[in-house]
Amino acid sequence: MEEEVLLKMPRCSFCKKNYEFPLGLTLVLNDGNILYFCSSKCRKNQLKLKRDNKKVNWIRKDSTIEQEAAESKDSKK
Repeated sequence: MEEEVLLKMPRCSFCKKNYEFPLGLTLVLNDGNILYFCSSKCRKNQLKLKRDNKKVNWIRKDSTIEQEAAESKDSKK
């Protein structure tokens, strides 16, 4: 009997978006911290440009994502 291994979808360290496992970049720092990036845009904004993700306008905030999820559930009913 083979057991199916369920991999947890990583969450981007910059924009907090969930993405599929084989995509994106996983970066392990020397101190043991693991950073996940969904795109090169997120990686460059955090590491190279040292931007704060709370001040960047193109990142969708958690509240707007939750509201859209609730609206889509209501529309399906």
